[in-house]
Amino acid sequence: MTKKSFYLLLLISVLFTSCIPMKDLVYLQDKNTSSDQSAIAAVESKPYRLQVNDVMSINIKAIDQKLVSIFNASSVEGSQNSNSESGLYFDGFTVDDHGNIRMPILGEVNVIGYTLEEVRQKIEKKLLEEYFKSEANIFVTVKLAGFRYTINGEVGTTGTKTLFKDNVTILEAIANSGDITTVGNRKAVTIIRQTPTGVQMNDIDLTDVNVMKSPYYYLQPNDYIYVKPLRQKTWGTGQTGIQSIGTIITLLSLATTVYLIIKN
Repeated sequence: MTKKSFYLLLLISVLFTSCIPMKDLVYLQDKNTSSDQSAIAAVESKPYRLQVNDVMSINIKAIDQKLVSIFNASSVEGSQNSNSESGLYFDGFTVDDHGNIRMPILGEVNVIGYTLEEVRQKIEKKLLEEYFKSEANIFVTVKLAGFRYTINGEVGTTGTKTLFKDNVTILEAIANSGDITTVGNRKAVTIIRQTPTGVQMNDIDLTDVNVMKSPYYYLQPNDYIYVKPLRQKTWGTGQTGIQSIGTIITLLSLATTVYLIIKN
């Protein structure tokens, strides 16, 4: 092999190894060509069970709203009376270390491990048994005070974010964070989840359409998402073919200049 052929082969090798292929950048690819992509269906999200430090928004209504106003935190003197995130933090009901929330008049109510629907039924039953008759038409609404998650790594904007939705997918969370950068690894996105039985950690491949079948496709409140960098980020040779060629030309020009200076 001639020296010229060797350098040409080296140039091509560096060019191909440093570039990020398109298949590493495209979401939800149908990698099994024999299957029908239209048959892929997202797995149903399981009802979320409340944990310590969760914040809930609870609202109680009736035909005569004055009768139930004292049970609502937003009616208490000094309330922020706001639907903003900060208002929900001050006016919401936080699950304490014992798994309880403290409500006006009702006192402590245990909610740890319950779904939002189960908490609604529990509060409604207690109101009807102890304070009201069925004719009062009590209507209780229980929601999480925003869907919180934390995202870090190779995304547009990192940090703890809040979406006012009941269900959030991993793709929605990433889109809300400015998408994964070019040097982010879409094939191994780590999700860390706190559950009543302990911490779970799992990697999912966002380039595969079958990720929609994963139990981690739908996030749960307080999930932590970490997007790892690709190896190309540490190599520093460029993310595209043009960038790689420019880097190589710059290095060759520098080497030539140094050689000419030493020779003269």
